[in-house]
Amino acid sequence: QVQLVESGGGLVQPGGSLRLSCSASGSILSIYNMRWYRQAPGKQRELVATITFGGITNYADSVKGRFTISRDNAKNTVYLQMNSLKPEDTAVYYCNADLTSGRYWGQGTQVTVSS
Repeated sequence: QVQLVESGGGLVQPGGSLRLSCSASGSILSIYNMRWYRQAPGKQRELVATITFGGITNYADSVKGRFTISRDNAKNTVYLQMNSLKPEDTAVYYCNADLTSGRYWGQGTQVTVSS
């Protein structure tokens, strides 16, 4: 059994920053790609950022230059540093990881950007 637990969401003003964390626990042999998705009300879930085991990253155009994904393989944890936040970044953010046993999702953490 594998669990992904996100933390770090909250309410922030436009232009502010938040750092999300997602830690994996349980029966883990290896974690390959790790990703952050988000889903705003009434919209489809969208891929925000991806990081490979070796640290290669990829971002959605809407967050390039503002968000940074990173990971600590020793801690089985992925991070999302979000700067210059905009109201349109408001969403539930989910982490996702590919393990040898399959693909797993976290429960989500709410990020609200509002003045």
